[in-house]
Amino acid sequence: MSIDRRKLLQGSAALAAGAVLTSPFIRPAMAQAGGMMFTPEEGASLRLLRWVPFVKGEEEAWNANTKAFTDATGVEVRIDQESWEDVRPKAAVAANVGSGPDMVMSWFDDPFQYPDKLVDVTDLCTMLGEKNGGWYDGLRGYGEQDGNFISTPLCAIGNAVCYRESHMKAAGFDEFPTDTEGFLALCTAMKEKGTPAGFPFGKAVGDGNNFAHWLLWSHGGMTVNEAGEVAINSPETLAAIEYAKKLYAVFVPGTESWLDINNNRAFLAGDISLTANGVSLYYAAIKDEATKALAEDIRTHTLPIGPVGKSVELHQTSTISIFKHCKFPNAAKAYLEFMYQPEQMNAWLTGASAYCCQALKAFADNPVWTSNPVHAPYAKASESLRPNGYAGPLGPASAGVMADYVLVDMFAEAVTGQRTPEEAIANAERRIARYYR
Repeated sequence: MSIDRRKLLQGSAALAAGAVLTSPFIRPAMAQAGGMMFTPEEGASLRLLRWVPFVKGEEEAWNANTKAFTDATGVEVRIDQESWEDVRPKAAVAANVGSGPDMVMSWFDDPFQYPDKLVDVTDLCTMLGEKNGGWYDGLRGYGEQDGNFISTPLCAIGNAVCYRESHMKAAGFDEFPTDTEGFLALCTAMKEKGTPAGFPFGKAVGDGNNFAHWLLWSHGGMTVNEAGEVAINSPETLAAIEYAKKLYAVFVPGTESWLDINNNRAFLAGDISLTANGVSLYYAAIKDEATKALAEDIRTHTLPIGPVGKSVELHQTSTISIFKHCKFPNAAKAYLEFMYQPEQMNAWLTGASAYCCQALKAFADNPVWTSNPVHAPYAKASESLRPNGYAGPLGPASAGVMADYVLVDMFAEAVTGQRTPEEAIANAERRIARYYR
């Protein structure tokens, strides 16, 4: 893949910074509000809790759309930000106490931890799906319970391998390996060259969970079977752990304590030359003068295929929920309806520069996906993602296992020698069984 520097900086960086200001999708706000299904209550105001953005253009686009909603309706929307790790506990407290933010951008199947605390949004989501080509099945599953929507699917944040092409070639590889054995050989060779890889074995909401699930699934393992019976104790899980131990041995030291920000920092600092991340890593390199040269060397690829014989990836997912303690539920639904209208949604996707993959099929033709070859592995995230509850249904049990970092801990315990592989599996089995009772 050849990337011309001038085109890269003119095309891709322009998407990341201020694309919302020039997007052809934006029209006057008052025209946008016409014909909306939901009408805000008199004197309404709203408060949204969201995760801290990793791409500045995404935040700018979201905020610009929010301002357009306020201009059109008079409803003020306060936006609070929390770190990726802190959104989950903050949202759970708000749900159970019955006060705080009116809405939350949450992770994975978090809404299933407190479905009775959420406003039913079936009317909103049904309308949005009918108008916009339908929801991707994987993302729909994160918002729907027993045929009703308890949360509105927002996006998948694609996860792909990011690597330094020159360092890969210096390690003796002309092409990125597509299978797990070749991937291990590449990581081993890169360590020998002093340009190691590094993936989080720590409690990273996005990168740690994505990595752990890929390790398990690529070797044919699963937490539970289709009937919801605990199935983690298997030869496939043991094979996944043995493979993870080999990777850990050639990774940069310290990955067992990494959170979502750590692999980004290590890559941009030159401490590692290969990791898995959202496209935000690429744009972070572009925007900093000190790392622009590094950005030109970045290439991306889907995660390797393991013994299971097919691509199996988790991908970070986010939904927006409305809490029942919200005093203005119609205003909250109107806000979401406005944000999902084509003009606003396309502007947000453009501003996010391939960081956020659409939940509705009608937005798959957004030009952002073909604007830069670096975006390619992220373009199908919503279509290809496998839900974290695989092979069982999503629900309170899968949400609890995810929130408790059971898989992440299992791999971390085994690769660091805290437990034997068999002990780590048994511990994970015990913890999973607490939720699937």
